[in-house]
Amino acid sequence: MSKLSRHAVIRDLLSDREVGSQDELRRILFRRGHHVTQATLSRDIHELGLVKTAEGYKLPQGEDGELALPSIERLIQTFVYDVKTALNQVIIKTSAGSAQPVSAAIDAEEWEEVVGTIGGDDTILAIAPDSRTAIKLAQRLRKHFA
Repeated sequence: MSKLSRHAVIRDLLSDREVGSQDELRRILFRRGHHVTQATLSRDIHELGLVKTAEGYKLPQGEDGELALPSIERLIQTFVYDVKTALNQVIIKTSAGSAQPVSAAIDAEEWEEVVGTIGGDDTILAIAPDSRTAIKLAQRLRKHFA
């Protein structure tokens, strides 16, 4: 099971119930087919920005009470591992299953360097207006994972 699907399961769990400890969360994940070590679960908790309260782990909340989504910088840092340019196109390689959420996050940023994106499983095609802008986009992306 991928980290992305495991993170989705953790978010779903915590939106439905209280989970008091890492061990309890690990046992619930195990029953759902996610066999994780304590170290992996600790990393997941950190990456998801979970908050430990007296009642247990909670999802991070935005100012308006909505679930706070990870920043574009965090998504790039976590999932992107290579960026290449080809004329006015930027090819962005991600870990398996991560291209679509990263692509959607890039689109949501409405960067002037991006005309649009197409996200597959592990590859994103980002279209820039011209080759010079594509190079700027690639540099912007690289600074978050290099």
